[in-house]
Amino acid sequence: MSPTTQIQALDVPKAIAQRRSIKTFKTDPIAPELLKQLVELTVAAPSSFNIQDWQIILVQDEAQKAALAAASWNQQQIVQAPVTFVFAADPNAGEQDLTPILEQGLQTGAWNENTVNYFKNAVPQFQENLGDKRREYAIKDAMIAATHLVLAAESLGLSTCFMNGWIEEQVKAVIGAENSDLAIAVLVPVGYAAEPRLNPGRLPFSYNVSVDKVGNSYES
Repeated sequence: MSPTTQIQALDVPKAIAQRRSIKTFKTDPIAPELLKQLVELTVAAPSSFNIQDWQIILVQDEAQKAALAAASWNQQQIVQAPVTFVFAADPNAGEQDLTPILEQGLQTGAWNENTVNYFKNAVPQFQENLGDKRREYAIKDAMIAATHLVLAAESLGLSTCFMNGWIEEQVKAVIGAENSDLAIAVLVPVGYAAEPRLNPGRLPFSYNVSVDKVGNSYES
């Protein structure tokens, strides 16, 4: 079966159980319609007040991939994979003009006028109260979107790898954001696995799942 052949998508539980972090990729391209589907499912992720405070950069150009790999301690999965999603987080998104987001919420019927009027004041106030934690909250939203990506990719026959080994200022320079307040949350190469990886297993619940208080182990 060729990479672009239509596949039967996995359901969410199967995608979660099957997914592995892949370190080597084939150079086979991702069909444009499949890539678009991945983007749609990625940005369907929730975010605080729906401000969608991420910037997602799809690095596909060979020279850009090489530069991004160099900014990531020369990890070759970026060069091998046809595309790497760079998830950046905008800590100032909640202070920008929210009109497009608010109007869309009204048009879809998700929010009424009272909700929109509340958000007009609540979002800037919330952002101001966050203070130095604005960057942290924006990164959290970006990571939620990245998790949507890896599960969507797995369900559609693609493989991924969360990458946390990179130099932030160098990555920002590669994507043209060196003079911005954007924070780099994570890099995710996406493509077709060159080799499978086995499940390394997980600790029993008693190690790190508790009920009500830490140490009160959850027993299934």
